[in-house]
Amino acid sequence: MRRVTATGWRAVAAAAVLAACTAAPPADGTPADGAVPVIEPVVLGELGHDPAAWTQGLQADGADLYEGTGESASQLRQLDPATGDLLRSAATPHGYYGEGITVVGPRIWQLTWRDGVAVEWDRATLTPLREVPVAGEGWGLCFDGTRLVRSDGSDRLRFHDPNDFTETGSVAVTRDGRPVGGLNELECVDGQVWANVWYTDTLVRIDPGRGVVTAVVDATALADAARRAGGNILNGIAHLRGDEYLLTGKHWPAMYRVRLEVPGPR
Repeated sequence: MRRVTATGWRAVAAAAVLAACTAAPPADGTPADGAVPVIEPVVLGELGHDPAAWTQGLQADGADLYEGTGESASQLRQLDPATGDLLRSAATPHGYYGEGITVVGPRIWQLTWRDGVAVEWDRATLTPLREVPVAGEGWGLCFDGTRLVRSDGSDRLRFHDPNDFTETGSVAVTRDGRPVGGLNELECVDGQVWANVWYTDTLVRIDPGRGVVTAVVDATALADAARRAGGNILNGIAHLRGDEYLLTGKHWPAMYRVRLEVPGPR
């Protein structure tokens, strides 16, 4: 999402999200979604990351690594997966405010924040192919092999046809019956959806069929204060293989290769 650096807001938002992710079941008897594990990422290595990048989306696909950025320098970028160095980039058309990205075969879809469109790119040339209308705000985006999954900053995941972006349904996300809002950058992995939670260093894993949170990642210790100028927070998750991922944040100077070791069944 967009730049906000008020540390007071960050503290309030983080407290609200952690309360939603860890609170006891509601007093009205709503059934709990089950014991949700809370884990911390295990750091395996570190790559460079352009500190000028206001990261909105991050995805690894085969030997390729892509990043979508926002603010006034909204771009679609290809990065070197071994070093994090920028290989090539293209500005979003018409000065659109770029948001989440996802790879669909030879194409890349990129959301815009409030411009009301998604941009389809040619992956080989990083050339825009077309724009399609999208109702509401665009935040995070991923592809589960069949459908696109979009977040809009609320507690809802929205599903879209990957060919023309037609919205085909949605699901509200809860933890113990309570809404988990601020869903932002997304990553689809093995039928589950990982989501960065806006203005926190929390990730949640979501069962998109039921809309329930199945795991929580507390990544507050991932980057020290020196790497968080202006209070910039975690936003960027790319699945590599197995339980290995790349994590980064807005204007962070590094990406972290981590293991997310979630115990038990989903």
